[in-house]
Amino acid sequence: MDAPPASPAQAGAFGRPATVEGSFSGDRPPLPARPVPPPPPEALIRAFGPPAPGRGGLQDPPSGRPGRRRTAAGPWWKADARSDPWRDPAAPAGLGAPAVYDEDAQPGPVVVDAQGRRKVRLRDLSIRLMTLAVLGLLLVAVVGGGVGWYLTRTAEETPLLSPGTTLSQVEPGITREPGSVSGIAEQVIPAVVSIEVRVGQAGATGSGVVIDGADGYIVTNNHVVSGADDVEGAEIRAVFSDGSGSAARIVGRDPASDLAVLKVEKPGLVTASLGRSGDVVVGDPVVAIGSPLGLAGTVTSGIVSSLDRPVRLSGEGTDTNAVISAVQTDAPINPGNSGGALVDASGALIGINTAIASTGAGGSIGLGFAIPIDTVKRIAEQLISSGTAVHAALGVNARSVTDGTRDGALVLNVEPGSAAAEAGIREEDIIIAIDDTEVGSSEELVVAVDARAPGDVVTVELVRGGSSQKVQATLDQA
Repeated sequence: MDAPPASPAQAGAFGRPATVEGSFSGDRPPLPARPVPPPPPEALIRAFGPPAPGRGGLQDPPSGRPGRRRTAAGPWWKADARSDPWRDPAAPAGLGAPAVYDEDAQPGPVVVDAQGRRKVRLRDLSIRLMTLAVLGLLLVAVVGGGVGWYLTRTAEETPLLSPGTTLSQVEPGITREPGSVSGIAEQVIPAVVSIEVRVGQAGATGSGVVIDGADGYIVTNNHVVSGADDVEGAEIRAVFSDGSGSAARIVGRDPASDLAVLKVEKPGLVTASLGRSGDVVVGDPVVAIGSPLGLAGTVTSGIVSSLDRPVRLSGEGTDTNAVISAVQTDAPINPGNSGGALVDASGALIGINTAIASTGAGGSIGLGFAIPIDTVKRIAEQLISSGTAVHAALGVNARSVTDGTRDGALVLNVEPGSAAAEAGIREEDIIIAIDDTEVGSSEELVVAVDARAPGDVVTVELVRGGSSQKVQATLDQA
């Protein structure tokens, strides 16, 4: 089929000018002639050049004598052709017998046993056979997974609800041995109350323990209720384990021991059994019961970690300023446990929980402190009797010091007319003992003096000017 003639526009754009003959303009320079390569060396021509007329495609064998032409009976050019690496130059390509390796001299892929039978090894398997095996395994996996999926898809769903279902329970129930935490809690919880304090729009919670159920007396911490004492409109309420509550009045407070006694008008209260501080030893199991974080009736357990631990108490926002010889416990105690019970394995009250050691987060770190029951009993009896409590006083202010070998309480000042002043104690004296009780810090000095009664005569051992001496002091009433 002939091409259509070009349009005038196409001819003007792509056509050959009328004054030009040929494909290119005549004034273009001619192309340079291609250089002719030199002939190859004679040795290369003999080795790789075409054969001479009448000869085959390959050279003659090293012997220089051509073999017989290939026939149907003799495909090789000499009798030993099967062991000769040179082939008949005129023979077409062909495959010989498979190679046989001598396993002793040169191990190969074919291994035969003593009888000449071939051994099959994993590495001898062909890639095709191994591929077929892998594909077979994949096929089995796909078929099995599909069948499982189909069966689960076609299984009928059971009803969502089953009316009248009854679940089995173990029989008999758990056996609780006497003295278990659960038994102690059941015995003591009715004697522990929650203390709710409200002053205006602010409120706080703590704990308390019934120490005289007949007359409705409850002991708690001073720092729990001090903010509501003599404040118009302030309310204090005791909430009991059965959920009932009653308004409470302050009988008396003692900031020097951080104890207070409340009174409620509610008959038939369960009274806690009071133990003795002398019966408590380190390692005894204890149970703490109170209302930490407002959670009434909370029970935690642990052991007595230490005894006679001097601890300074200073409740924020209260007038508490006390140093107690505390019972230390690892039973978890948190804010709100203050004023609650610390009881022994018999359920006897051995302390009133009052403080915790904290790293700053405000929660329990396994170090709690309780006021010993002997101190609680003595102060509570005084508060119930007169509304106030009395303490012995030496009349000095001191701070803890040490010289590297011995600790003591350095006297910073002596109150005029006090027991210390009458005994001749001076500033910068270092008190190291009260009677037979060693003093290693200012807190231990306060505890040692508070353990005595006003009017008691004590022997104060002190260091002055590098020498030790003893003086007699008659304790005052704080």
